[in-house]
Amino acid sequence: MNRALSYDDVLLVPQYSNIHSRSEIDIGADLGKSLKLSLPIIASPMDTITSTNMSRAMSIAGGTGVIHRYNTPRTQSEQIAQFYAQEEPETKRNNVIGAAIGVNGDYMDRAQQLFDAGTRFFCVDVAHGHHVMVKDALQELRRQFGDFVHIMAGNVATLQGVNDLADWGADSVRCNIGGGSICSTRIQTGHGLPGLQTIFECAKTDRDVKIIADGGIKNSGDMVKALAAGADAVMVGSLLSGTNETPGPLQRSPDGTQWKSYRGMASKEAQVEWRGKYSSFEGVATRVPYRGPVAAVLEDIERGIRSGLSYSGARTITELQAKAQFVRQTTSGLSESRTHILSRSW
Repeated sequence: MNRALSYDDVLLVPQYSNIHSRSEIDIGADLGKSLKLSLPIIASPMDTITSTNMSRAMSIAGGTGVIHRYNTPRTQSEQIAQFYAQEEPETKRNNVIGAAIGVNGDYMDRAQQLFDAGTRFFCVDVAHGHHVMVKDALQELRRQFGDFVHIMAGNVATLQGVNDLADWGADSVRCNIGGGSICSTRIQTGHGLPGLQTIFECAKTDRDVKIIADGGIKNSGDMVKALAAGADAVMVGSLLSGTNETPGPLQRSPDGTQWKSYRGMASKEAQVEWRGKYSSFEGVATRVPYRGPVAAVLEDIERGIRSGLSYSGARTITELQAKAQFVRQTTSGLSESRTHILSRSW
C-alpha cells in the first residue's frame, strides 16, 4: 500500500535567495489558448462563490472566475455578457471569464450560447472527470469549437486521468477528488487521494496540458506547496467565501454576527434547489463569517505566494518547481508551525 501526502504533511525547505523585493517575482501562469493569469488563482464554479461580481473582482486582481452551471443557459450567458460589458478591458489585469458546463442534456446548446455571449473558456464540471461521458463531451466540444476555446475539465486524481482528458481535448485539468472544505466525497464513497499527492502524481504527465490544483487548499502556504509540486494554478472556493462578491445575501444573527452561506454543489441543499431532488450527496452546506471585499483577501494571498517563492529563491513558478525541496513533518512539527501561543497554557 502506497503512502499519500496531504498539504499538512510537508514543508518546503528555505533556500538561498538573491531576491531583494517581492516585486521582482512573477507569479503569472500561461494556461494556453489566451488564458493568461498574472495571479494563478481561479474562483470555483459554485453558486455561493462565483457570479459576475466575483469574476470581475478576480480579473481585476489578475486571476479569473468560472460562472457556475446551476442556472439556465440564458442566465449564465447573461452573466458572461454582463462581465464583458461592465468595464473597459484595460481596467482589468485579466479580461477572461470562464463558464461551467455539464456532460448531459442541453450542454452543447448551453456551450453555444455561452460562446455567443463572449466566453472562450469552458470548464467541463464533473465530480468524477475520468469518465466516458466526459470523453464524449470533450471530443464534441473540440469538434464544434476547435482551438478557439480553452477547455478545462475534471476532476481527476491520477496521472492516467490527466493523460486521458488531455488526449480527449482538455487544455487544463482540475486535479483532486474529495478534498474541498465542504466536500464529503471521500467519506461517502471511500475514494480519493490527498491533495498534494494528487498534484505530485498528475504533474508527471508528458502531455501538453496544465495542472489545476483544486480542493484542500486552506491558505497561501498550501498554494505555494501545490505550485511547487507541479500545479500551474489553483482553484479555490472557501478562501473566497463570505466576501462581498459572493452570491447571496448578507445575513445577521441575533447576536449581531454577520455571515453568508457557503455550500458544496453536491450537498443536499444545492441539489434540492437546482434539481428539485437529491440522490446521494457528497457535500455540506454551512455559513461563514462575513469578510468584506474579496480584493483584500486576494491581496493577502498574493503577498503570501510571492513570499513563498522568495523563500525558495525563485522568481517564477517554473523556477520554484525546479528548486523546491519538500520534507515530511510530524504532527508535532505541524503544531509547531501554527501560531501556538493562542493555545498555550501559561
